[in-house]
Amino acid sequence: MIGKTLAHYKILEKIGSGGMGDVYLAEDTKLDRKVALKVLPPELAESEERRARFTREAKAIAALNHPNIVTVYSSGQNTRA
Repeated sequence: MIGKTLAHYKILEKIGSGGMGDVYLAEDTKLDRKVALKVLPPELAESEERRARFTREAKAIAALNHPNIVTVYSSGQNTRA
């Protein structure tokens, strides 16, 4: 994934991983800022149930406002032709 671009995010380095996916340091090329980008691995992304769980997680976190919790700016799906 390092060096690839998803939407307008250029992946710079892997910074962590967990049960729902990998987290990368990425550059938001539209706003010139560094962001954390969480990505489902392909084997999990194939499951509609896992994608729905991932979306629920993003919505739950987006509803929170606390200095020790990340801010969710967007959620989406990378489509491949």
